[in-house]
Amino acid sequence: MMIIAMPQMHKDRAAHTATRLSNGTVLFVGGFTNGEQALNSAEIFDPETNSFLPTGAMSVTRQSHTATLLPDGKVLIAGGFNGDYLKSTEVYDPATGLFTPSGEMKIARSGHIAIMLNNGKVLIAGGTGEGWTFLESAELYDPEAGAFSLTGSMTVPRESHTATLLPNGNVLITGGHQGRRTNIVIYDSAELYDSVTGIFSETGKMTAKRQKHDATLLVDGRVFVSGGSDERDSEGAYRSTEIYDPNFATFTSAGEMYAARYKHTGTSLLLKNGQIFLIGGANTAEVFDPQRGKFSKITESVGATRLFATTTLLLDGSVLYAGGYGANITSNTTTWILKFAPAPAPVTQTVSPQDNKQ
Repeated sequence: MMIIAMPQMHKDRAAHTATRLSNGTVLFVGGFTNGEQALNSAEIFDPETNSFLPTGAMSVTRQSHTATLLPDGKVLIAGGFNGDYLKSTEVYDPATGLFTPSGEMKIARSGHIAIMLNNGKVLIAGGTGEGWTFLESAELYDPEAGAFSLTGSMTVPRESHTATLLPNGNVLITGGHQGRRTNIVIYDSAELYDSVTGIFSETGKMTAKRQKHDATLLVDGRVFVSGGSDERDSEGAYRSTEIYDPNFATFTSAGEMYAARYKHTGTSLLLKNGQIFLIGGANTAEVFDPQRGKFSKITESVGATRLFATTTLLLDGSVLYAGGYGANITSNTTTWILKFAPAPAPVTQTVSPQDNKQ
């Protein structure tokens, strides 16, 4: 693997979103800057010139929001937090470089998940809402109507959970938490969203309670779950991993990573050879081979530990690793290009970073 330093972003940001657009450029939106101030700015990374370019700004500041690429090439920005929990959404049009307000979500939320379904609608579920309420509710965004409608609720309220689209069109939800600090409850439970019936139902339990973890779809349709933490947050970060098999609705241990990782949600990548590249949540990177059940440590330095950074698969198979925060909740502008041999497969699923800092 080669690691190449790129020009810095125009703005330091963490708990932001990064979405590869249809033309191969990458849209960076919102997040928080040093001092924990939410941002309304956005910028574009152009891999042809290896440069960051300014683009339009959102109508409001947002962190811990979601960004979802729509079938028409536009990007839905939903919810988030800026001192208030947001139900507002807006759509970014790459053709004009502008954000336009769209329909409001039924419920204000931050630290939720958003995932494109096979029918073209976007499932949004969980998070935290007004009054620091943890949410089990879910809703669907219809891009054609520009409107939201409620769908079935999850079996429990969840924040800092993951969502993975399975080959059969259903969505696997894993882990997360509700509550804070002394009254926090971490989940080992998982559930499935049936995209036809709109109903969530319980599935097998994980081998550990996890929040702020990651989940990545494997080539064979199973799901690799990595890291996260227990009630102790950073002091309880995990090295453990496990694999969900949808054929048996069970989780089984997949061994331990070289480094404990948490707040690395959405940064794990499926490579063309079927292996998983793991970065973020620690100051090292590694690769997991699901066929051999073995981890291999990457010797090249990836710099200091980053939490709630983003990785984006570029059209040439390289990976853009950007932003995040480190010591003293200091966000950064640093970006890197990671080049693999062989290159990663063109996986388009986007999972946005979850609730920051908490």
